[in-house]
Amino acid sequence: MKQKSLLSKISSPEKLRELSQAALPHVAEELRQEIIDVVATKEGHLGASLGVVELTIALHYVFDTPIDQLIWDVGHQAYGHKILTERRNQFRTNRQWGGMSGFPSRAESVYDAFGTGHASTSISAALGMALANQQKKDFRTHIAVIGDASIAGGMALEALNHAGVSDANLIIVLNDNAIGIDPSVGALKHYFEKVKQQDIPSENIFQALNIPYTGPIDGHDLKGLIKVFEVIQNQKGPRLIHVVTKKGKGLEPAELDQVTYHAPGKFDRKTGILIPKTEQPTTKYQDVFGKTLVTLAAQNDTIVGITPAMPTGSSMKLMMEAFPDRSFDVGIAEQHAVTLAAGMATAGLLPFCAIYATFLQRAYDQVIHDVALQNLGVVFCLDRAGLVGQDGPTHHGVFDIAMLRAIPNMRILAPRNEIQLRNTLYTLQLGISGPIAIRYPRGHGNLPEWELPFEKIDFKKGTQIKSGKQTALISVGTTADNVSQAMELLKEKCTPGHYDLGSIKPLDTELLHHVFKNYTSIITVEDGALLGGAGSAVLEWANDHGYSQAVKRIGIPDSFIPHGTTSQLQKLVGLEPAGIAEVILGVLKTNL
Repeated sequence: MKQKSLLSKISSPEKLRELSQAALPHVAEELRQEIIDVVATKEGHLGASLGVVELTIALHYVFDTPIDQLIWDVGHQAYGHKILTERRNQFRTNRQWGGMSGFPSRAESVYDAFGTGHASTSISAALGMALANQQKKDFRTHIAVIGDASIAGGMALEALNHAGVSDANLIIVLNDNAIGIDPSVGALKHYFEKVKQQDIPSENIFQALNIPYTGPIDGHDLKGLIKVFEVIQNQKGPRLIHVVTKKGKGLEPAELDQVTYHAPGKFDRKTGILIPKTEQPTTKYQDVFGKTLVTLAAQNDTIVGITPAMPTGSSMKLMMEAFPDRSFDVGIAEQHAVTLAAGMATAGLLPFCAIYATFLQRAYDQVIHDVALQNLGVVFCLDRAGLVGQDGPTHHGVFDIAMLRAIPNMRILAPRNEIQLRNTLYTLQLGISGPIAIRYPRGHGNLPEWELPFEKIDFKKGTQIKSGKQTALISVGTTADNVSQAMELLKEKCTPGHYDLGSIKPLDTELLHHVFKNYTSIITVEDGALLGGAGSAVLEWANDHGYSQAVKRIGIPDSFIPHGTTSQLQKLVGLEPAGIAEVILGVLKTNL
């Protein structure tokens, strides 16, 4: 006889706590299946949340959430948490336009104590909450669940260093699954392997930091987890429990291939077998970068590759497979990645540092102090620049232009297609005299044939794509495609000119003089923040050179853009072809 659903009766953690412990394994089974069913059709992150099902149930069962504050780090392991905290009926909208965020969000629920889209932040946040509440004589418990290799991030270690000299009511749950998006790396990983094998000294690393340690504990043993949490709940001060889980637990293919099933796309919910994606005639920009770098590294032995825990996502894994001694995954450590690259540059190497655009902001000081101030030759390869879609505001790469423009010695390039990206990488390895950032988007390009013979290009030069009358559009990077489509929509109504900026810093002065001398109005189009962005650079240049034409800027407004498909988000901010066409017509009417 089929057992009745328990999950349907759990509208909140309070309802969960009304169940007997004997019923909880069945809740875990249903919760795991709910995650599988939704992600199979709606897509999203899978393996991390499957791995913490029992841990999620045990935490909400023992602790009085949301009074006790629970923080998930990294946030993509929180799907089960969301389902149990009054959002089961909304879970099918996860990462969809107008639906739930794929990460914890304070704006979404009182149960989400802190927003965690990036990594290694939970201990600092939870410690801050604990110390603040301590001053108010509020003795609730604060729990940081730090997983997917986030414990190795520098910020987490800084927080541990502080927590060890405090008496804050802080519980740190180390979710040790030995993998982030890619397998964990570094000395800490090897240390935790020894801990799990009981091959450790009498005092471990946490006890040395004055933080009492419990573990390792089987993270899939509900009874054992609850027992340990009930004991540790009554202890005082910072304390850490080491929980060992398996990413992808409960779905065999996800357990066997944890990298692929981190965010697998659509799959058969019963078998876990991936549903083949529509064959694409073009290549992802990240693969254009990765394949080109391998080709160049075979010709230039000064080239080295660096990535902070994103070898698969950035395609640096191709370099790591071809040249393992010249490529480095440094873990979730963007600051270290940048300064490591700086050190290598001083020794005559040419580092290509591949970092998602949104993650570069985590190392802004190092870009300024360690690279640009010393004018070192480091190439920052900023994957996922612009709007990235359903990962939402924590992951949109829209601030890089504004950040980097202000830094002396920094050059910023935005290739408009795959061939330009390939030739940019080729030209850079011929020799650079200072730091350079290349930004390129997530996803597939438009050119089926891009592996053409290399050509040296002039970084400082933009390109005239099409001459025209009255109005000129200056596009940045791959927004050139949308501009060309917009012009096609208007071909019967007007004939504006179209220019590719190419270099955001320095600007192509010759091209801009041509544009401002030959057109009465200018429109700039970029997929970055308007404040301080490429359009602002053009405006500043025009003002400095005495031009008075109106300049209309299209880009990311001064707000955080939500999650949704890239096309939905482009429509929201007016970056889709129809939106650009509408702006062109508006500018023309103004000038009549």
